[in-house]
Amino acid sequence: MMLSNEQSKKDISELAAKVIAHARDSIIVRFRFFDKALAAIKLEEDESIGAYISGQGKLSYNPSKLLRDYRDDENFVIRLLLHVIFHNIFMHFFHKDITNKEYWDRACDIAVENVVLSVADRFPRLSDTDAQIALSKLNKWVPHLTAQHLYREFMVGGISSDSAREYARLFSMDIHHTDEAEDTDEITISKDDWEKIARRVAAELKSFSKDVKGADTILLNLSEGVRKRYDYDDIVRRFAVMNEEIRVSPDEFDYIYYTYGLSQYGNVPLIEPLEYTEENTIREFVIAVDTSASVRGKMVEGFLERTYDLLTSAQSFAQSMNVHVIQCDSDITSDVIIKDRSQLAHIRDNLQVKGFGATDFRPVFEYVADMIAKKEFTNLKGLIYFTDGYGIYPANPPGYDCMFVFDRQDDFRPPVPGWAIKVCLD
Repeated sequence: MMLSNEQSKKDISELAAKVIAHARDSIIVRFRFFDKALAAIKLEEDESIGAYISGQGKLSYNPSKLLRDYRDDENFVIRLLLHVIFHNIFMHFFHKDITNKEYWDRACDIAVENVVLSVADRFPRLSDTDAQIALSKLNKWVPHLTAQHLYREFMVGGISSDSAREYARLFSMDIHHTDEAEDTDEITISKDDWEKIARRVAAELKSFSKDVKGADTILLNLSEGVRKRYDYDDIVRRFAVMNEEIRVSPDEFDYIYYTYGLSQYGNVPLIEPLEYTEENTIREFVIAVDTSASVRGKMVEGFLERTYDLLTSAQSFAQSMNVHVIQCDSDITSDVIIKDRSQLAHIRDNLQVKGFGATDFRPVFEYVADMIAKKEFTNLKGLIYFTDGYGIYPANPPGYDCMFVFDRQDDFRPPVPGWAIKVCLD
């Protein structure tokens, strides 16, 4: 296909639209259960961009670039649409707790292209030998090539600059736009809608799984994408109790009379501000960090950074507090006490991870019970235990809430006692 300079923008636009329509039809003929997902993708032309930009239910493209890429590879547009479909039905654009966007984007692209290439036999000449070789190597390192599993491994082991360039060359087809705040008015398909589409695809795929090569790979990514998630902040706030905080109540304080008194009578305000306000805040709780050999450094650091950020929230935590950060494996290796939010930055920057032995959860609970007996806690509401879950749980529940936060989803770890909250990090 030759693109002459005389072709008008309208001709290029119409031709690009026909190519996309043909690619959509080709996908639906082979995978009819993608019809809703394809219909939900809003296509936008933008002649000013030099790359494909995808987001929640959206794909922006330059018609001239799309035609050039189609000329070089007749399956390119099919692969691009599949790439964007999978990003959406795997819910890649809905993760709010990503600390390293570069790693997350790379993990999402690898996971998506792994699925695209697993169904490549349905499309003539849709293959990529170099990408398949790279995926085979990655699969030995990461057994399940989902975005969540890949991201976790990248956060632990990092990505070398050479690997980053190679992954980008082999798997990146689009720039990921995840800033929903700018596009709220333009979004027509909500997160709930995409989750319904994803579940529908999964249900139909299971019905025809024997006929679809790569079905297991698609279903694995779908199950990761629609897995129910809880906001870590909201779960932690269940440890809050009613406290009196020294803080002006804006609902009951009138600055007009207050400043009038100061101006008229010097330093004598007509109305004093209320010194106390009652709020549900967290004053006492324990963070236990499993530093056994199986729980690796960067995951521990990421968990602590997130928790420290939460501790600095004025709305959730009391100004003065009694928070113990305990490191442990089969024994207690460290106990750092936080009495004031002003200490947090120093503690966060200077905390050293110790331990790396076996795992036993019981010593922490015994240690906390001893502190309660010594009146070091007056109203302990909860304990958060970050671990991989491979340890010995206490036989009896403590007299406070307990949350076990796991570094990953694992179907083979010992079951969590019924009295504890179970949370898995993404």
